[in-house]
Amino acid sequence: MLEVLKTAINDRKEIEFTYSGLRRVAQAAAVGELTTGNIALRCFQTEGGHITPGHEWDLCLISDITDINVSDNVFLINPPGYRRGNKHMVRIFAQL
Repeated sequence: MLEVLKTAINDRKEIEFTYSGLRRVAQAAAVGELTTGNIALRCFQTEGGHITPGHEWDLCLISDITDINVSDNVFLINPPGYRRGNKHMVRIFAQL
Protein backbone atom coordinates (compact mmCIF):
# COMPACT_ATOMS: atom_id res chain seq x y z
CA MET A 1 0.00 0.00 0.00
CA LEU A 2 2.80 2.45 0.86
CA GLU A 3 4.42 2.03 -2.57
CA VAL A 4 1.05 2.52 -4.30
CA LEU A 5 0.51 5.78 -2.41
CA LYS A 6 4.04 7.03 -3.04
CA THR A 7 3.63 6.38 -6.77
CA ALA A 8 0.22 8.11 -6.84
CA ILE A 9 1.72 11.18 -5.14
CA ASN A 10 4.77 11.29 -7.40
CA ASP A 11 2.60 10.83 -10.52
CA ARG A 12 -0.05 13.27 -9.19
CA LYS A 13 -2.84 10.78 -9.81
CA GLU A 14 -6.15 10.76 -7.95
CA ILE A 15 -6.91 7.73 -5.80
CA GLU A 16 -10.15 5.99 -4.89
CA PHE A 17 -10.47 4.07 -1.64
CA THR A 18 -12.72 3.10 1.24
CA TYR A 19 -12.09 4.60 4.69
CA SER A 20 -14.39 4.58 7.73
CA GLY A 21 -16.90 2.66 5.63
CA LEU A 22 -17.15 5.46 3.06
CA ARG A 23 -16.00 5.42 -0.56
CA ARG A 24 -13.79 8.41 -1.34
CA VAL A 25 -11.94 10.01 -4.25
CA ALA A 26 -8.96 12.12 -3.27
CA GLN A 27 -5.77 13.83 -4.30
CA ALA A 28 -2.97 12.25 -2.29
CA ALA A 29 -0.69 15.01 -0.96
CA ALA A 30 1.67 13.25 1.48
CA VAL A 31 2.31 9.92 3.11
CA GLY A 32 4.48 9.51 6.19
CA GLU A 33 5.02 8.25 9.70
CA LEU A 34 3.04 9.96 12.44
CA THR A 35 4.39 10.81 15.88
CA THR A 36 2.42 7.73 17.07
CA GLY A 37 4.43 5.46 14.74
CA ASN A 38 1.48 4.82 12.42
CA ILE A 39 1.76 5.45 8.69
CA ALA A 40 -0.82 7.91 7.35
CA LEU A 41 -2.00 9.54 4.16
CA ARG A 42 -2.74 13.27 4.00
CA CYS A 43 -5.21 13.81 1.18
CA PHE A 44 -7.72 16.27 -0.22
CA GLN A 45 -11.06 14.59 -0.84
CA THR A 46 -12.81 15.59 -4.09
CA GLU A 47 -15.73 13.14 -4.09
CA GLY A 48 -17.44 10.63 -1.83
CA GLY A 49 -18.75 10.48 1.70
CA HIS A 50 -17.54 12.57 4.62
CA ILE A 51 -17.67 11.84 8.32
CA THR A 52 -17.60 15.61 8.90
CA PRO A 53 -19.38 17.52 6.11
CA GLY A 54 -17.23 20.21 4.50
CA HIS A 55 -14.04 18.59 5.77
CA GLU A 56 -12.06 18.01 2.55
CA TRP A 57 -8.60 17.49 4.07
CA ASP A 58 -8.17 14.09 5.72
CA LEU A 59 -5.43 12.26 7.58
CA CYS A 60 -6.09 8.55 7.03
CA LEU A 61 -4.22 5.66 8.64
CA ILE A 62 -3.12 3.47 5.75
CA SER A 63 -3.80 0.36 7.84
CA ASP A 64 -7.50 1.30 7.69
CA ILE A 65 -7.64 2.06 3.95
CA THR A 66 -9.22 -0.65 1.80
CA ASP A 67 -10.08 -1.16 -1.87
CA ILE A 68 -7.56 1.38 -3.12
CA ASN A 69 -7.32 2.14 -6.83
CA VAL A 70 -5.12 4.66 -8.58
CA SER A 71 -7.10 6.62 -11.16
CA ASP A 72 -5.91 7.74 -14.57
CA ASN A 73 -6.97 11.28 -13.57
CA VAL A 74 -3.94 13.52 -13.11
CA PHE A 75 -4.15 16.77 -11.14
CA LEU A 76 -1.68 19.47 -12.13
CA ILE A 77 -2.56 22.11 -9.53
CA ASN A 78 -1.96 21.44 -5.83
CA PRO A 79 -5.12 21.02 -3.72
CA PRO A 80 -6.50 24.20 -2.09
CA GLY A 81 -4.52 25.17 0.99
CA TYR A 82 -1.75 22.63 0.40
CA ARG A 83 1.57 23.27 2.17
CA ARG A 84 4.63 21.03 2.03
CA GLY A 85 5.53 19.30 5.27
CA ASN A 86 3.17 18.04 7.94
CA LYS A 87 3.43 18.80 11.66
CA HIS A 88 1.94 15.40 12.53
CA MET A 89 4.53 13.43 10.53
CA VAL A 90 8.01 12.76 11.87
CA ARG A 91 9.10 11.25 8.55
CA ILE A 92 7.60 11.91 5.12
CA PHE A 93 8.00 9.21 2.48
CA ALA A 94 6.45 11.19 -0.40
CA GLN A 95 4.75 14.57 -0.83
CA LEU A 96 3.70 16.90 -3.62
